[in-house]
Amino acid sequence: MSPSRSAQRNVRDVVFVDGVRTPFGKAGEKGIYAGTRADDLVVKCIRELMRRNPSLPADRIDEVAIAATTQTGDQGLTIGRTAALLAGLPRTVPGFAIDRMCAGAMTAVTTTASGIGFGAYDVVIAGGVEHMGNHPMGAGADPNPRFMSERLVDPAALNMGNTAENLHDRFPAITKDRTDTYAAASQAKLAAAYSNEQIQHDLVPVATMKPGQGWALHTADEPPRPGTTVADLAELRTPFRAHGRVTAGNAAGLNDGATAAVLASAEAAEELGLTVKMRLVSYAFAGVEPEVMGIGPVPATEKALKNAGLGIEDIGLFEINEAFAVQVLSFLDHFGIADDDPRVNRYGGAIAVGHPLASSGVRLMNQLARQFEEDHSVRYGITTMCIGLGMGATVIWENPHHAAYESFTTDQATAATTEGAAA
Repeated sequence: MSPSRSAQRNVRDVVFVDGVRTPFGKAGEKGIYAGTRADDLVVKCIRELMRRNPSLPADRIDEVAIAATTQTGDQGLTIGRTAALLAGLPRTVPGFAIDRMCAGAMTAVTTTASGIGFGAYDVVIAGGVEHMGNHPMGAGADPNPRFMSERLVDPAALNMGNTAENLHDRFPAITKDRTDTYAAASQAKLAAAYSNEQIQHDLVPVATMKPGQGWALHTADEPPRPGTTVADLAELRTPFRAHGRVTAGNAAGLNDGATAAVLASAEAAEELGLTVKMRLVSYAFAGVEPEVMGIGPVPATEKALKNAGLGIEDIGLFEINEAFAVQVLSFLDHFGIADDDPRVNRYGGAIAVGHPLASSGVRLMNQLARQFEEDHSVRYGITTMCIGLGMGATVIWENPHHAAYESFTTDQATAATTEGAAA
């Protein structure tokens, strides 16, 4: 017997309730998290979310999804489940691990959000971790020899720095001076955000212990270099190509850190008295040539906008992951947005704060949510990022503080999605 129409589910609104992260550290023996386990960083985030949201009973959490690019050692053993147990959540709370390289946490959010929209979950925790000191990027990887023998991808596609140089080749108008100018501005914007206490609220203090040094409490990001100038950046070497354009100053570094967020159905958030910081409007992933993976956010954003029935002119805030400055500028050029547009990365980005691969998606969401709270004139914002091996990811969010938010019903959301798909 086929199920009756009354048994079919309607898509439910999904809301971003809260997000936190550890301070980001520099990878390596001198970094703040040298000797610290990756899973312990995730546990800190989960416990802080529960502390900050006391009206959320632990047994109401339906799933824990945690991403990691390197899923071995202290980032292995199905880290979503192990982190849930280590954080003290009830044993009835399941969990799983996700890998989509840089977009791991973003995929953890969209995957569990889809479950909420379908009705499988009411409340979830989603996030990511990357301890690049414990797990250097690509360590232990064994690419299939067919990638080379059958020329499936250019060898350069397996090195992200080379793909950024390729992007410079494709878009010669994006000069090194432009990328250095953008990078210096990112450092300045992050420094201003710290000065205005716009970053600290989302940080979880982390205590670490190093032999011979004792305990230390970390309450701020380690990578930022406030005061960096374009002249400073001009002197840096170009490690990926002789006389190239990509440097350590106009790209994100190698970092350690973790993030986590609570998402819920709109109904569950209201029932439990949870704050709504954003509403998920649409999301999309797209594939591009691996050799120029940094262009991935462009088709992903175009797909997400189409699905939402929106245009780029409707987006009032952009949180773009700064894997490389050239990657951000290629996105801005495609959509006709100025390098210094005030809608873009108001608090600075990964060039300044760091990019612990699979964790960064939720950092973008935290910063967008904070900006929504500050600027009620903005209705829609996006979080977007490029992904290794040639992909892009974009999530569109709505500001609950905007005057039009209350009038946006589930029926209207369904109609907008249908119209977008038909366009």
